[in-house]
Amino acid sequence: MGSIEAERTVTGWAAKDASGILSPYTYTLRNTGPEDVYIKVHCCGICHTDLHQVKNDLGMSNYPMVPGHEVVGEVVEVGSDVSKFRAGDIVGVGALVGCCKSCHPCKADIEQYCNKKIWSYNDVYTDGKPTQGGFASAMVVEQKFVVKIPEGLEPEQVAPLLCAGVTIYSPLNHFGLKQSGLRGGILGLGGVGHMGVKIAKAMGHHVTVISSSDKKREEALEHLKADQYLVSSDATQMQEAADSLDYIIDTVPVFHPLEPYLSLLKLDGKLILMGVINTPLQFLTPMVMLGRKSITGSFVGSIKETEEMLEFCKEKGLNSMIEVVKMDYVNKAFERLEKNDVRYRFVVDVAGSKIDE
Repeated sequence: MGSIEAERTVTGWAAKDASGILSPYTYTLRNTGPEDVYIKVHCCGICHTDLHQVKNDLGMSNYPMVPGHEVVGEVVEVGSDVSKFRAGDIVGVGALVGCCKSCHPCKADIEQYCNKKIWSYNDVYTDGKPTQGGFASAMVVEQKFVVKIPEGLEPEQVAPLLCAGVTIYSPLNHFGLKQSGLRGGILGLGGVGHMGVKIAKAMGHHVTVISSSDKKREEALEHLKADQYLVSSDATQMQEAADSLDYIIDTVPVFHPLEPYLSLLKLDGKLILMGVINTPLQFLTPMVMLGRKSITGSFVGSIKETEEMLEFCKEKGLNSMIEVVKMDYVNKAFERLEKNDVRYRFVVDVAGSKIDE
């Protein structure tokens, strides 16, 4: 199909201020260019980052803001130069919708580290219009930032993989932690953490879930099939587990001490930070020096890694554990997410909510 010139009016659910309360909001999508894909949104996951953004926790929010960066939908039309997709394809959109394409990260296919990346929402596109996310009936996205969903994967199950799934897959891939037999720790059993257990187990790792209390033990061991459960407030357990892990993926999105977890790592072990935390963390340097340990971070994943991760999940039969809600429940879902009262990811049934009517 050729380039689609007309702007379209769509309805989304937007936060209007830092209260974070979402309500219906009508706006126009940017003109669809030759490289663009027009997508009817089927569903969209709710990530902890959405909560930070709608409430301006990071001090960078612009309103009105339509959140949502775990988007699955159907291609309706494509621009004249689109070669990867056609109408009817089921596709996904993650955290990014733009990059400079000329810097080192872009040329290395790790565009998530481009300094000029454009977020799916709460950002400004190249045409000067604000980007809006997947809590809406439709999106227009450049084909580079769209991924095809493999056949056999259910849209609602796939949505959280586009953020939580690739956020786990990317550091395991980059840091050479995909081989079987490794011993890994997952700190925090929320949306990202539960995918960490599933993906690490599928790679053949011995997985320990680390939590501050005993309350998630059954979920971790029985439902997610983790190998071990460690209560971080139990000094005896922590001492017994010292120097036992090759890596820890730290998904906790609030302030917490790092030293107890550094002690769990083997020589050359890695503590990989994933949580968006707006207060400084601290640790004593000997905790790192005496085991040549690394504290590092990782941010979502590239389009290439997203495609690899989706194929991996299809091959291994992995999916996310979700609670599907309609759009009119979204504010309640945010309240519950703030209290960690979800197992393990909310997914909004956007198409079934008929928000355009």
